[in-house]
Amino acid sequence: MPLPSINITFKTLGITAIKRSEKGTVALILKGSALKGGKILYNVNEIPLEWCDDCRAFTERAFMGYITPPRRVMCYMIDEDEGETLQDALNYYKLQKFDYLAGPFDITPAEAQTVAGWVKSERLNHHNVKAVLPHVAADHEGIINFTTDNIQVGEETLTAAEYCSRIAGLIAGTPMTISCTYAPLAEVSDVERLTKDEMDKAIDKGEFILFHDGEKVKVGRGVNSFVTTIQNKGDSFKKIKIMEAIDMIDNDIRMTAEDNYIGKYANSYDNKCLLIMAIKGYFEELERSIILERDTSVVQIDVGAQEVYLKKKGTDTSEWSEQQIKQANTDDQVFLAASVQILDAIEDITIDISI
Repeated sequence: MPLPSINITFKTLGITAIKRSEKGTVALILKGSALKGGKILYNVNEIPLEWCDDCRAFTERAFMGYITPPRRVMCYMIDEDEGETLQDALNYYKLQKFDYLAGPFDITPAEAQTVAGWVKSERLNHHNVKAVLPHVAADHEGIINFTTDNIQVGEETLTAAEYCSRIAGLIAGTPMTISCTYAPLAEVSDVERLTKDEMDKAIDKGEFILFHDGEKVKVGRGVNSFVTTIQNKGDSFKKIKIMEAIDMIDNDIRMTAEDNYIGKYANSYDNKCLLIMAIKGYFEELERSIILERDTSVVQIDVGAQEVYLKKKGTDTSEWSEQQIKQANTDDQVFLAASVQILDAIEDITIDISI
């Protein structure tokens, strides 16, 4: 009875996908001396009273969320009097698991670029973090470029930098079955007024904006800063909702394989097939959860990659059948290919009304 644990784990991950996506984790970078190192908060009442007003307000905004509040908010406070820098916070978060990073509330353009570069580097190493940054046209799916200033909240007028924690919490509190497009922000009375043409151009440039629809303030469209499409990275990568699903699937498959499969089973053809079945079962659960398009997910041995590997070893496969290539011994290597169709949310409606 091989691979029971990995089958069970993958199925469970698929079943709980929506529940796990309903409450994400926000990571904040703060400045002050009231906290040494990091702290995890699970609700707004846990914010220490001794923190400065700016730190408290920045953290409170993260907890506002959207459909739900974030599951937790991680905080790292930079003590500049002790010689700490932004890099100390990034070094701390390098070892933490979270969804969206924001801060500091007074982040400078140079610091924002540093954070953007860090996120890009981390994602290359499959640390699938994302950041909400003010006025950073990073052209990257891991960076949300928040560009709305003059945000009226009560008697305060907030900058994009000060409001990034609110946006991070809003996105983190958006379930994977919907998008944050048109999400209302009830506490905001007004923002910079833009024409429809100006809003369209901003969104096309990968800007995450807020707008006033005449009655209330809400999110324009749930997009990240990615704009320059390339082969294998098309328009879908511009959507925050799509990237949430991509990151979840990558994390689930990678971590489950590492914890339950790698080094624990012989690399036989039968065990490869059982791994394929386990991953396929995971995809089918995501289809039932309306995260993936039903009956479209495919997982199989990557015959092309496997043949390239065999040829590099000096194996002549010129007269081999596809099945022989699939069943060939590939030492400690497993080559799989998969395809899925991630469901987007309804965002554009066209109605042709005849009278």
